[in-house]
Amino acid sequence: MGAGQKRPLRLASNPRVEMQFTSANVTSDAGLFAFAELDRVVNLTLMAHVSLKETRRGKNIRHHLLRLFRQAVCSRVAGYEDVNDAERLACDPALRIISGIEDVERTRASPGTRGRFETEILATKENLKELETLNTPWMISNSRKAKTDRIVIDVDSTEIEVYKEQEQSAYNGHIESRCYHPIFAFNQFGDCEAAKLRPGNVHSADGWEDFIPPIVGRYTGERIPVYFRADAAFAKPELYEYLEDARVTHTIRIPANDTLEGYIMHLLRRPMGRPPRKPIVRYASFRYQAKGWDRDRRVVSKVEWHAGELFPRIGFIVTNSEAPPHRVGQFYNGRGKAEQYIKEGKYATSWTRLSCHRFEANAVRLQLGVLAYNLLNFMKRFALPPEVKHWSLQSIQLKRVKIGARVIRHARKISFQMAEVAVSQGLMKKILDRIATLPPVPSG
Repeated sequence: MGAGQKRPLRLASNPRVEMQFTSANVTSDAGLFAFAELDRVVNLTLMAHVSLKETRRGKNIRHHLLRLFRQAVCSRVAGYEDVNDAERLACDPALRIISGIEDVERTRASPGTRGRFETEILATKENLKELETLNTPWMISNSRKAKTDRIVIDVDSTEIEVYKEQEQSAYNGHIESRCYHPIFAFNQFGDCEAAKLRPGNVHSADGWEDFIPPIVGRYTGERIPVYFRADAAFAKPELYEYLEDARVTHTIRIPANDTLEGYIMHLLRRPMGRPPRKPIVRYASFRYQAKGWDRDRRVVSKVEWHAGELFPRIGFIVTNSEAPPHRVGQFYNGRGKAEQYIKEGKYATSWTRLSCHRFEANAVRLQLGVLAYNLLNFMKRFALPPEVKHWSLQSIQLKRVKIGARVIRHARKISFQMAEVAVSQGLMKKILDRIATLPPVPSG
């Protein structure tokens, strides 16, 4: 056995089987090459290279900002949560090439370099602001690709558990835990339009004045109609006024009260006879002006009678839509997809694992998770053939990214012999062909 060569492991259940760990001779993430092709089209790393500011002043910088940024995003696409795996991943040949290192023998950035990049360089005020706006050209380009006649924006907040005393973490009485309380916005295709990390004790709608207008503005400039949905936490008169002035069709749930229920007393009488298995659903529409509103607005009420329940389920939605009441109710029900997208991002890119002490460093890691999530979702929307369109983001990770490959080095090329298990060569060719037909996103 040669110097440095590891002794193979054998199974007690079958001594004929031995396991060899060959380090840089194999990779488990060869599927990332398709994401590298997608990145070339959407220009993520090029836009970051142009907009992000290099804060290091040394003359002998080994790992440049562009490579570090590719490492940070691609490792999250592959499901690696943070820099804890950086030392082991520095030897992965696929990730080396994707990061821009042509020599597979050369290691990538160490955990210390990666950590300083994410917690110091990207955590500056200027770079964090640029990270939050990298999504804008993506979203505009994707709306053109989809040729959609409207954009539906769902806004929601969630809690992120913290590790003891982290900066600006606080106890939230509504959630009943110490946490961060970020806000997210998604469109109807599952793309994360924007996300912002906030202290744990803020209200769900806190800071909407800086968060929502830029999202709406990117589409009004494209003359694409915008529809807005949110839960009762965003039932604020000033938000209604902004959306109406911006000509955004909104449906926002509002808390019930005695006055509102007085408008629908005729729907609160229990139906006669034995209740059917399917709920009895009734709608009503009326004009209503609460204290603090500058005008009366349309309110749509939904009353559901369920078998085995004594009292009905009642919901009120304030809207400026002119659609029939049942259409308004059906449209609002789609808002629940935002919670599903947040969970997908949590499990696929671990964007809720924020273990840094500094608030700005955690905000950076949330943004990197959002960019990785969007790359996964773009792959699902634009590159997957119809036969695998149903894959979730986690399935894409497990089947599309986690492809084992053996590395063969030649004088003029590097060959990756990929395992043809969940993804065949034919399926990979279809994916690459679809990526090749996508129009590029301008980098400037």
